[in-house]
Amino acid sequence: MDNKIFKFLDHEVIKEIANIGAGNAVTSLAKMMEKKISMNVPEVKTPEFKNLTEGILNAEDLVAGLLVYISGDIDAMMMYIMDEKSACAIINHLMKEEKKEFSDFNEMDISALKEIGNIMTGSYLTALSTFMNFKINKSVPYMCIDMAGAILSVPAIEFGKVSDRVVLIKSVFNDNEDLNGYFILIPNAESDRDVDFGFMDA
Repeated sequence: MDNKIFKFLDHEVIKEIANIGAGNAVTSLAKMMEKKISMNVPEVKTPEFKNLTEGILNAEDLVAGLLVYISGDIDAMMMYIMDEKSACAIINHLMKEEKKEFSDFNEMDISALKEIGNIMTGSYLTALSTFMNFKINKSVPYMCIDMAGAILSVPAIEFGKVSDRVVLIKSVFNDNEDLNGYFILIPNAESDRDVDFGFMDA
């Protein structure tokens, strides 16, 4: 594969970027939640896009996904996906609520979730830019709550086809219970930035 992200990043480098990005993310999240949060060592994979959900999420699982386009030294789509249980746990702490599922979320909850997703994507993007000395431009973020399969179909719908492989980083933060998040970098994003596939301008 000749895409720049895979041309310059071997597995160990991706792991280092994952550690830095997750460290930045947990610091920001702890500050936002005003409590101490620990994290597990991020799990790094470069699966084929068609196998992205295998062993991670069921296609029917409801998730919250934040999406941004990035350009510059690399051209890609970046997503941060959080499962329903983790999203509810964070929102319940932040908003002092007892939400059990996404259908319970109000406008304020969604806004807070967007901000969390924006912090997470920004943490990994900053780590990638700094570590590799890449110049990266980031689009306005978009937010969507849907089934994992539907959200992950967006690149295939928009691009017609996607790179054979993607960068997948699973981060687990610990706040009495595990908070799972998935950072996904999909190279070769050549698309019309104005096309709407259900993601909301954050």
